[in-house]
Amino acid sequence: MSALEIQNIRKTYGAVETLKGIDISLESGEFLVLLGSSGCGKSTLLNIIAGLAEASGGDIRIGGRSILGVHPKDRDIAMVFQSYALYPNLSVHRNIGFGLEMRKVPAAERERAVQETAKLLQIENLLDRKPGQLSGGQRQRVAIGRALVRKPQVFLFDEPLSNLDAKLRMETRTELKRLHQMLGTTIVYVTHDQIEAMTLATRIAVMRNGRIEQLGTPEEVYDHPATLYVAGFVGSPPMNVLDGVVTGEGVQLDGGAVIALPVRLKNVVAAGRRVKLGVRPEALRLVGETADHRVLDVEIEVVELTGPELVVTGRVSGQRVTACLPPRTKLTVGMKQAFTFDEDALHLFDAETELALG
Repeated sequence: MSALEIQNIRKTYGAVETLKGIDISLESGEFLVLLGSSGCGKSTLLNIIAGLAEASGGDIRIGGRSILGVHPKDRDIAMVFQSYALYPNLSVHRNIGFGLEMRKVPAAERERAVQETAKLLQIENLLDRKPGQLSGGQRQRVAIGRALVRKPQVFLFDEPLSNLDAKLRMETRTELKRLHQMLGTTIVYVTHDQIEAMTLATRIAVMRNGRIEQLGTPEEVYDHPATLYVAGFVGSPPMNVLDGVVTGEGVQLDGGAVIALPVRLKNVVAAGRRVKLGVRPEALRLVGETADHRVLDVEIEVVELTGPELVVTGRVSGQRVTACLPPRTKLTVGMKQAFTFDEDALHLFDAETELALG
């Protein structure tokens, strides 16, 4: 039995349809990330699961039981918000245990649960403080503790790290990963940050305009994007996308250069078809002494050293290309440099449907 089943969920506001039939089956212990840009419907879907919004159609089941129409407190879920939503006049101890207190859990059992949760989150020394005396990262741990202490079937996280600075985001992300590995909890997590999605998820649902563009493991979504949108949204820097047309020799880019197609793609695309060729920046490397059939002659426009890598931006046949190279690579603005890539790194998308080919 699935821990969470989302079956053809739809949501309309008048004539506007914000969710257009979402289907996801989540097994116990999975970490599902709903990933997408603002307005794609990910938070709406989370609110429907939580009971904070009503679906216009479809069903949601937790542990085999339909929860549509069930009051949020009776759904056996716990939610962590972006804004922490802590009670400012209560101590950390009471904030964590407040839900148990409202459920009339005996004091001794409540105390034991709060202490165990605080130890797990490494905030035992903060239990007597008020939220106003805590840093943003500490407050978010308290909010997570308040959810953990209830031991629900499903945890919901609504962009919980958005209010933290970069260093705290990374630290808290690591803590969430550790907690999930330790507890084996079932989690649905909303974010627009693809780094969070890639590092935390067991599966990612990439959403766009109220639909799921692709549902798969982080590796599947990154290595085999199903659509051009997924290819461009997942990855930093995003995938290079070059316009061209299929010829007998390969793909002729708008502007003249011809890129040879690998065997796996030669028979799936007819000559004359408009396509978009995709290559991830980290797949590009400088041409060596051996002859290469896939060469991009790039005029360098920008060179940026990030520390661990050199990010190079330039143009090939008038189209922009980005490459991620070793940090000590010697390249300068204005020079022309030949880049190549392995055939497995090449992605092809239909120019009209934007679906992956092959």
